[in-house]
Amino acid sequence: MTRYRLALATVLTLPVALAAQDIGLAVGATAPAVAVQDLDGKPVDLGRYVGKQPVMLEFWATWCPLCRALEPSLKAAHARWGGTVQFVAVGVGVNETPASIRRHLADHPLPFPVLFDANGAAVRAYQAPTTSYIVVLDRSGKVAYTGAGAEQDLTAVLERVAGK
Repeated sequence: MTRYRLALATVLTLPVALAAQDIGLAVGATAPAVAVQDLDGKPVDLGRYVGKQPVMLEFWATWCPLCRALEPSLKAAHARWGGTVQFVAVGVGVNETPASIRRHLADHPLPFPVLFDANGAAVRAYQAPTTSYIVVLDRSGKVAYTGAGAEQDLTAVLERVAGK
């Protein structure tokens, strides 16, 4: 078996939760300062959410099947922790526009702010390797969790950062 096949076989046999953890920004890193836009094109500094309460960021796209699969978990998490954790979706600028996001949200609303990363600044700053990438920041703005995919266990990290 070639090294490539062996490496691929190893990755494919990892448990989904393990394979989805600790990607992108390092746990313990400080949240980077970065600006995105609201869906009207106005600048929004993501730092306005950081350091006040825990924050859950999802790097998201309307066309992403993993994002769609993760959506029920995010809505349930928001229903439970939305008063103590700030949830924010960051729409990636790949094959998206604010107009396409607004059209999608008209049929599939999210109960938290959806912003737009037009030039990829947030994707680069948060080292987002894919859509469905989640970053949870604690109250002090440090990365408490990163992961990707539809099978993320958000309950454990939200209980920890929200203090419940």
